[in-house]
Amino acid sequence: MQTSNAHILLVEDDLSHCTILEALINGWGYRVSVAHNGRQALEQVRAQPFDLILSDVRMAEMDGIAALKAIKSYNPAIPILIMTAYSNVESAVEAIKAGAYDYLTKPLDFDTLQLTLARALEHTSLKSENQDLKQRLRFDQQNFIGRSEPMRKLLEMIAMIAPSEATVLISGESGTGKELIARAVHANSLRKERPLVSINCAALSESLLESELFGHEKGAFTGADKRREGRFMEADQGTLFLDEIGEVSPLMQAKLLRAIQEREIQRVGSNQTLSVDVRLIAATNRDLLADVEAGRFRQDLYYRLNVVTVDSPPLRARSEDIPLLAMHFLAKFAERNRKPVKGFTPLAMDMLLKYPWPGNVRELENSVERGVILLSGDFISEKELPLSISQCVDVQPDRQCGQAIQPLEQVEKQAILAALEQTAGNKTEAAKQLGITRKTLLAKLQKSLLDPSP
Repeated sequence: MQTSNAHILLVEDDLSHCTILEALINGWGYRVSVAHNGRQALEQVRAQPFDLILSDVRMAEMDGIAALKAIKSYNPAIPILIMTAYSNVESAVEAIKAGAYDYLTKPLDFDTLQLTLARALEHTSLKSENQDLKQRLRFDQQNFIGRSEPMRKLLEMIAMIAPSEATVLISGESGTGKELIARAVHANSLRKERPLVSINCAALSESLLESELFGHEKGAFTGADKRREGRFMEADQGTLFLDEIGEVSPLMQAKLLRAIQEREIQRVGSNQTLSVDVRLIAATNRDLLADVEAGRFRQDLYYRLNVVTVDSPPLRARSEDIPLLAMHFLAKFAERNRKPVKGFTPLAMDMLLKYPWPGNVRELENSVERGVILLSGDFISEKELPLSISQCVDVQPDRQCGQAIQPLEQVEKQAILAALEQTAGNKTEAAKQLGITRKTLLAKLQKSLLDPSP
């Protein structure tokens, strides 16, 4: 969706203000339709598609909050921006709880309005694009959690390369989900009805790896009491995934190269040549090009494997996905351990966002599992997190432990909204949960929830 061609529904019962906003938004390159109350807005939404709705709260016939709820019930994907007087804190909380994308206060700052419109439309466009990509891909979507730009690019790359027969080299740090990527590529390929066979090259000695890959004849070595088919034959007409390919010895590199080039293998202890039809996907956490230059990895094998490269992004490069991943793992382990865990304290989530995650998603998953197991209350706090996380944040209070973190105001806003949600809007009880006074909470609501700045 091109945001400059977006169709915006403006809902405003003040005719003069409506005329000014309509001209202004038209001048920014958007198409604008107008409704003068919530009922008209709902009728128009049912009659035609809109990319965004900008609505006042106080209107005589069906106010903005009622319209927001009705529109979200009809089409939850439409982003809705609410306008109201600065002092109307109650409406701000209610609108955000009902699904409003953001809140703007009157009198409007037109520069802020323009930026907020663009940001909301861009967010919706990326979200829609991510959903389209996932609909095009066949795999367990729970394993690809995130709305960040690196994740969007990864899904896009998988969608492009999966239908081809190209050999794929997946590079990335340990714990970033390279095998999940391999499974997604296979599941969306023309070979999806045939097996995906995986082998960890680093887990086996040279002799065992050769036998595992190519098979062996009876009596080929001590303990070979019968013929065995190797992974290449198991993956015939399917996909063979070679994990940790950078750990393969020079001799095995030569044998792999021949198998890839000739599409032929020989079982250990046999002179018979067998034809195989496999698609190869390899993965490594090493810099293979540096290994080629250092003479540790064959250049010809490198270029055979590196037809298409997929980079698996580290978690620190997509820190905005950390809350989504953390809550996913929380639900998973809470159910597994039969514990009614509700979430994370603001400080614990802040620590998760600041930590650099050298072990990537796998380390995050382990950390959340540990927190669930040790927890005796409702929310995981910094006390249940591994010391490596809490000490990183405590020792470096003035430095970013991670590459990107959320602004403190945003973390605070999320904590306040969560507390209000759990207490059904009871500010006194919400303040108790947050460890602040009711007066402080009201002040923070005015400062944070009604602040329209990005």
